[in-house]
Amino acid sequence: MKIAFGCDPNAADLKKALIEKAESLGHETVDYGSDDPIYANVAADVARDVAAGKADRGVVVCGTGIGVSIAANKVKGAYCALLSDVYQAQRATLSNNANMIAMGQQVIGVEVAKVLLEEYLKNSFDPNSRSGAKVARITEIEAEQL
Repeated sequence: MKIAFGCDPNAADLKKALIEKAESLGHETVDYGSDDPIYANVAADVARDVAAGKADRGVVVCGTGIGVSIAANKVKGAYCALLSDVYQAQRATLSNNANMIAMGQQVIGVEVAKVLLEEYLKNSFDPNSRSGAKVARITEIEAEQL
């Protein structure tokens, strides 16, 4: 799987650790940088490329994860879940078909973040599951906004 990573300067260390974890799991990674203090810029760049299919999934990080998740979710076709525990990491894909995740360096430890990333990446969405209709409704709402 090809995974795009981006962050603001507050989360460069966490992003680096997550890239290393993804690579250790056999994934290809693309680093969108960490120099821009305007976290929305890198989050939108990652989200655009994930939505366009240039990367299979995206991971964005800032101090809390909140700002990058909000910014990523403004891009049509990007569905970013903010993670803080293992159950959320699993359900992000299984129940919500999230193609991106966000985490915060100042609110989550590096080792926990690595576990969350691994849990997120090992799951896939089944559109025939009981969550299928719920996720379909999300994309309908998105289409209504255009």
